[in-house]
Amino acid sequence: QVQLVESGGGLVQAGGSLRLSCAASGRTFSFYAMGWFRQAPGKEREFVAAITSNSGSTYYADSVKGRFTISRDNAKNTVSLQMNSLEPEDTAVYYCAARRSTPILRTAKAADYWGQGTQVTVSS
Repeated sequence: QVQLVESGGGLVQAGGSLRLSCAASGRTFSFYAMGWFRQAPGKEREFVAAITSNSGSTYYADSVKGRFTISRDNAKNTVSLQMNSLEPEDTAVYYCAARRSTPILRTAKAADYWGQGTQVTVSS
């Protein structure tokens, strides 16, 4: 069982930056593939970024590639999402997700655990 708690959301102007963090409970965090997803009003939850259990590989949605960076610290049970050059289209609730025993987590349906979400609003 893993519990995930996101933090770091807020209101920022276009072109600004935010750093989201996700704190995980449990002693087996290093076994989990982690991902960030987001959901805007009236839209489906979509993939943003993912990282393998050992931080060996990262993956990004085309819409955020070059602007967002995912990282994890297995010693601290945290995964982060650094978001730069934010655009109004990035406005959404951002969710941290986890899945065990899989190399990578890139689809919402595959996630075993979800955080409660954190709101990111980018003003133009």
